Amino acid sequence: MNSAQNDKRRQLLKAGCAALVMIPIVAVSGKAMAAKNAAMRTALKYQDQPLGDKQCSNCLQFVPGKTPTAPGGCKLYPGDTEISPRGYCTAWVKKP
Repeated sequence: MNSAQNDKRRQLLKAGCAALVMIPIVAVSGKAMAAKNAAMRTALKYQDQPLGDKQCSNCLQFVPGKTPTAPGGCKLYPGDTEISPRGYCTAWVKKP
């Protein structure tokens, strides 16, 4: 083998190793990328517990997560991806 082929092989192995190292970092950082809109939460008095039968999962504004119990979003909280389906705020409106 000549030197050019060895260099290409080394570059390929380095790229493959770097990709393998990045997999767990990307998996963990997905949770770190979750966002909360603190200003809107405060203004609408958001809480993680329901108020009687009023909860985000049966609110018109709620955007469900991947599973029924996973955090979702809200049409009124731009950029917030950590809205609990069992949460509540003063903007709650029953789904039709």
